[in-house]
Amino acid sequence: MASTVFVSFDYDNDAYYKNLLLAWDKNHAFDFRFYDGSLLTAINSTNAAYIKSQIKPKILDAGRLLCIVGEKTSRSEWIDWEIQTAKAASKKLIAVKTSKDNVSPSSLLGANATWALSFTFDAIKKALEGS
Repeated sequence: MASTVFVSFDYDNDAYYKNLLLAWDKNHAFDFRFYDGSLLTAINSTNAAYIKSQIKPKILDAGRLLCIVGEKTSRSEWIDWEIQTAKAASKKLIAVKTSKDNVSPSSLLGANATWALSFTFDAIKKALEGS
C-alpha cells in the first residue's frame, strides 16, 4: 500500500488541480488523504485553533505533504502553516507548480522538497516515488 499524501492547496483557487489528483487516484497509483474544506467551521473562520486541530492530525497521519503551488499559494498563511507543520514532523515535502511562473511559498524554499517539474501524472508520480 502506498504511503498516504496530505495535499496542501488553495481551496478557493486550485480545487481543479486537487480534483485532477483525485481522478488520477482512481488508477490506484496514488493514495491521497487530504483536507478538502469540509470542516464544520469555514476556513476563513475566526476559530483558527479549531481548524488547525482538525488539519494537523491529517498532516501527521500522512507520510508526505504534496503542495500544489498555484498563482496565489505563496500568499496563503494556511498553506504556510501546513508546510511548517509537516516540516516540524519531519514529513517529506513534494511540490508542483500549476504554472512555472507561480511564486513558491517561502516555507518550501530551502526545505529539501522534491519538485515535480510539471503538473502531469507522470511528473507527480515520479516526484512521489522519489521522495
